[in-house]
Amino acid sequence: MEGEKRENQNQAAEEEDQIVNPWEVAAKDGGKIDYDKLIDKFGCQRLDQTLIDRVHRLTGRPPHVFLRRGVFFAHRDFNEILDAYEKGKKFYLYTGRGPSSEALHIGHLVPFMFTKYLQDVFRVPLVIQLTDDEKCMWKNLTVEESQRLARENAKDIIACGFDITRTFIFSDFDYVGGAFYKNMVKVAKCVTLNKVQGIFGFSGEDHIGKISFPPVQAVPSFPSSFPHLFSGKDDLRCLIPCAIDQDPYFRMTRDAAPRIGYHKPSLIESTFFPALQGETGKMSASDPNSAIYVTDSAKVIKSKINKYAFSGGQDSVEKHRQLGANLEVDISVKYLNFFLEDDVELEHIKTEYAAGRMLTGEVKGRLGSVLSEIVERHRAARASVTDEVVDAFMAVRPLPNMFD
Repeated sequence: MEGEKRENQNQAAEEEDQIVNPWEVAAKDGGKIDYDKLIDKFGCQRLDQTLIDRVHRLTGRPPHVFLRRGVFFAHRDFNEILDAYEKGKKFYLYTGRGPSSEALHIGHLVPFMFTKYLQDVFRVPLVIQLTDDEKCMWKNLTVEESQRLARENAKDIIACGFDITRTFIFSDFDYVGGAFYKNMVKVAKCVTLNKVQGIFGFSGEDHIGKISFPPVQAVPSFPSSFPHLFSGKDDLRCLIPCAIDQDPYFRMTRDAAPRIGYHKPSLIESTFFPALQGETGKMSASDPNSAIYVTDSAKVIKSKINKYAFSGGQDSVEKHRQLGANLEVDISVKYLNFFLEDDVELEHIKTEYAAGRMLTGEVKGRLGSVLSEIVERHRAARASVTDEVVDAFMAVRPLPNMFD
């Protein structure tokens, strides 16, 4: 089975070229994450052009920029979701957020922007899990603070534009129980202590709350966990858009699913969003200069990019004109790859910058404009998300337009 084949993934750091799990992402000696190695190690598949073309054909809509540019680059059984959809069988989406900070940075928006696209083009329901219990255990937050942050983060998620008639947002502290808890117990009985230690790297020093948490994130993959939405639809498939560091949870889930009578969830997985200081840097809540936050003003965004965005340009104009920029390490180019919609403009920037005809300041200036527009649009949308709107998204209710 998938988990058993790979349950020793979290060996000692000195034996690993890179460590990727839900709580730690690090490459040896401060290097870059090797995504090909990660695909091989986790046992997922590369998302190829054939699947991207198929999404285009089935939806009649252009593939999202995150698909076109390889931001979402790996999958598990995404082809089976498309096979079922082509036969007229719908599915539902499941994604989530661990609410550990007051404000989101733009990297946090990536899975939600992509999930909104999937909801729009496939016209399917979505459940969004806020793992306030997880962050209470891992971040040493109080229960009350975790719950407060969950509601604050929910406002940012709702501001991404999700359809309230197709979207249910829930926090674990509020929702876990009933059918959801029954599925948690079923999953827990399938996973030995040895297996959970192998998958997640838990040690004897970890409290039992951590060891007991994985089933909580597993069971939104099963439609019967939401009887108010999917009663009588136990055959419904689930697609999970997420960053690839969440894969260990769902390897475990996919091992358990057929043993308790459910389809294995499918996944579509993204690369990591780099820190301003470079791909070897780590975005940290304790270092506000490592990321652009959705609360940053245009002035702050421009300042952060100019001061902290790692440049692949040369150290003098003369040398830059001669040698050009190294696009492989330039953070402004990498951010534009995520957020500049225009493919033609992006290629022009890359070509001119690599040839030395465009300077670092010009590229950073363009990035500042792109990110300021995104953040300002997000901030305006969030301002209209009241506590009453949050309550409406989190209300346990049927979704009237679920599959319309």
